[in-house]
Amino acid sequence: MTSSNPLIQFQLKGRRALVTGGAAGIGFATAQLLGQSGAHVVINDLPGTALDNSIAVLRDNGLRVEPAPGDLGNPVAAAGVASHALSVLGGIDYLINNVGTPGTRTPIAASDLDALSDSFWDKILRVNLLSAFWMTKALKTELVAARGAIVNTVSVAAFAGGGSSIAYVTAKAGLVGLTRELARGMAPHVRVNGIAPGLVNSTWECSFGDTEVLAKQTIPLQCVGQPVDYAEAIAYLCAGAKYVTGEILEISGGAHL
Repeated sequence: MTSSNPLIQFQLKGRRALVTGGAAGIGFATAQLLGQSGAHVVINDLPGTALDNSIAVLRDNGLRVEPAPGDLGNPVAAAGVASHALSVLGGIDYLINNVGTPGTRTPIAASDLDALSDSFWDKILRVNLLSAFWMTKALKTELVAARGAIVNTVSVAAFAGGGSSIAYVTAKAGLVGLTRELARGMAPHVRVNGIAPGLVNSTWECSFGDTEVLAKQTIPLQCVGQPVDYAEAIAYLCAGAKYVTGEILEISGGAHL
């Protein structure tokens, strides 16, 4: 749940952000970096000890963070999280749609169609794709008023395949399309971009084996990405990148060179 010190510093005092899926990994590192930069941050995740512990750690470090528990795979819960965030923050400048799930502990082969039940598809699409739409829709008015920014966490699997399942790859490919269309629909007042992470050193539910060995064999930079590496890119797309919208930034150590 900890992250290394970022190399880039941002000045975000007075800014307000909501990070979904923020109890661990990329989401936690993003909430931490935004908080260290002076932003007031609401962190969403499923109710439970993971979210409680994350909030406690960040508050112990003097950061201004608030919890917003809720299952964003449910549109009613998503609307409730958005409403709670606005009540706490008084508005919003940055929405980071980071929540995601593989729905499986081991990758499901592309040939194994029988493993992809309707209920599995439903969960994957709701959490990994529809939640980003629901949250954006619920917060559109306030984001426009703030001339804010949205960053969606996609995946390199959206472009190269080979993710945890066909359903996951499809959902993330859909998120690419959603990001670009929202960039059209929210312009000129709100910029909408995404990042496409490669290997991440996190507690992701689905295991791909020894990623350190995999990185040395297949990644030009020969290392696994740390959560803070992705957090820096998210913060830049929020606070900088004023002439960038509708783009997906691949962050993979050069995996697809």
